[in-house]
Amino acid sequence: MEDAIELVFIPTPGMGHLVSAVGTAELLLKTRPHLSITVLIMKLPFAPDAKVNSYIDSLLADEKDNPRLKPIPLPEDLAALKGKTDKISIFRAFLDSQKTKVRDYCVNEIQRSGCVRRLGGFVVDMVCTSMMDVAEEFGVPAYLFFTSGAAILGLLFLAEDHGKDASEFKDSDPDLNISTYSKPFPVKLLPKVGLDTKEFGRRTQQAKGVIVNTFFDLEPHALQSLSKDKRFPPIYPVGPILNLNAHQNNNPELEKQILEWLDNQPASSVVFLCFGSGGAFSEPQVKEIAYALEHSGQRFLWALRKPPSPGSVVLTEYTNLEEVLPEGFLERTKIIGKVIGWAPQTAVLAHPAVGGFVSHCGWNSILESIWFGVPIATWPMCADQQANAFQLVRDIGIAVEIKMDYKTDSIDSKNNIPIVPEIVSAEEIEIGITSLMDHSTSNSIRTKTKELKEKSRKALEDGGSSFNFVESFFKNVMNNLK
Repeated sequence: MEDAIELVFIPTPGMGHLVSAVGTAELLLKTRPHLSITVLIMKLPFAPDAKVNSYIDSLLADEKDNPRLKPIPLPEDLAALKGKTDKISIFRAFLDSQKTKVRDYCVNEIQRSGCVRRLGGFVVDMVCTSMMDVAEEFGVPAYLFFTSGAAILGLLFLAEDHGKDASEFKDSDPDLNISTYSKPFPVKLLPKVGLDTKEFGRRTQQAKGVIVNTFFDLEPHALQSLSKDKRFPPIYPVGPILNLNAHQNNNPELEKQILEWLDNQPASSVVFLCFGSGGAFSEPQVKEIAYALEHSGQRFLWALRKPPSPGSVVLTEYTNLEEVLPEGFLERTKIIGKVIGWAPQTAVLAHPAVGGFVSHCGWNSILESIWFGVPIATWPMCADQQANAFQLVRDIGIAVEIKMDYKTDSIDSKNNIPIVPEIVSAEEIEIGITSLMDHSTSNSIRTKTKELKEKSRKALEDGGSSFNFVESFFKNVMNNLK
């Protein structure tokens, strides 16, 4: 009889990271009846996220339906944050305080039940690599969970490949040769991910394996590059891990109105504009988008959010859209367009009326768009999104560009103040949208996106590439058991 094994997942307390970790845990549990997984949930002491809290509540409520998946909220330690003023130092102090909580849980709960199940290892989020120290204390292997794609995983090893940190390349040659990209990577698109890439590289090489939320047919070049590099541990692309029910119960009445409007549009005729939980624009930029949509003549569904108020990071809704849109825009476009606030993204992408997606290029949004076969026009904003946009447009060839080097997280190093991005003109936006919505038979982007839609689904089926990598990962776990 197969041993009962326990894995401990430690995700970063952000929606995209938490959902991907839980989805991966559920995937593993499907194939191994003697496996149980504990997900240790940290709650950030600042900027509480209502969506994250709601998701955590749903996990706790569903525990009785799947007793082998145990979400455990960790207690907060606000005293550890005393004297810390900036977000980076607060977050590092927060992680250090949570290491103690993780250690305590393992001592009190898992070791106590050691005669029932064996601790097989820790699966640690890419931002929480310091938690690998706890795994080492318990003498069990640590695996890295990488929530983005395989190409950017290679990009974060700049420190190893070039002997310096990624941030040091800002004044170097305009392009870099990164093994996980088939084309030279522009320095100006280097991501601001908040990681010490040298430390990340060191920690990754210590891991017994790396789970990546991607699938082989999406990133064959990147995955083959990583697997050939002897410094890397084994790579397990097990995706796409998606939360296709993320929109449920948020606003059912509004969702109904949106889907009913889409029901009345021709197939593949609507361009959907949505920029994630942090995507908002200044009033001048909003007007340029509106001019582009109106002049293009394309049907559109536009998720328009209001920038955070001073001192906040949370987007809000406009109470009066006419205060930010061009005069008369809503009246002139009421036949072909609909402007909304919050959007049930997966439900919209799944609708047959949607034929294109103007996106900020967050990795989860990319995977969702591919899953539903909707081509993308790239408008990245921060973090890894510029790198993702480059990969989609230049490396894989399944997207068109609106503005690839648009950044909302650039800082003026002299004055330590944010750099306001340049306004993207209506002409640039219209060209991107028109190209995106080209339905001619010669549109290779649309054809390739449809092909990847089928491959993304087959990857998770019995015998598919991701299914097989799940099996390989579990063999790794069993081989490393002591």
